[in-house]
Amino acid sequence: QSQLVESGGGLVQPGGSLRLSCAASGFSLADYAIGWFRQAPGKERTGFSCITRSGRAAHDEDSVKGRFTVSRDSAKNTVYLQMSSLNSEDTAVYYCAAHRTDWGCTMDDLKYDIWGQGTQVTVSS
Repeated sequence: QSQLVESGGGLVQPGGSLRLSCAASGFSLADYAIGWFRQAPGKERTGFSCITRSGRAAHDEDSVKGRFTVSRDSAKNTVYLQMSSLNSEDTAVYYCAAHRTDWGCTMDDLKYDIWGQGTQVTVSS
């Protein structure tokens, strides 16, 4: 069974950092682009970052550019989201998802086939 499992969420103070992990089981992430999405309370889920099979990252939201970094470790079959300078607007449930593709990546959630269960990130003092 193909699964993605996010971890690393939690409570962090404004200005702090967190690293989320997205670990795959039952399939190899090498064949997939990975997207990161988040859903804040009362809002729709939106995509904000993704990483291609070759490790090139893209960020779709100005709000995360320069603060969030995406990377992947093929040996561990895991993708990471490093978040820094967190603020209250980053509070959300964070999801990773996998999209089988030959190249590129997208923040269109309709393209993604495999989803993790989500992990809560709360930024508060």
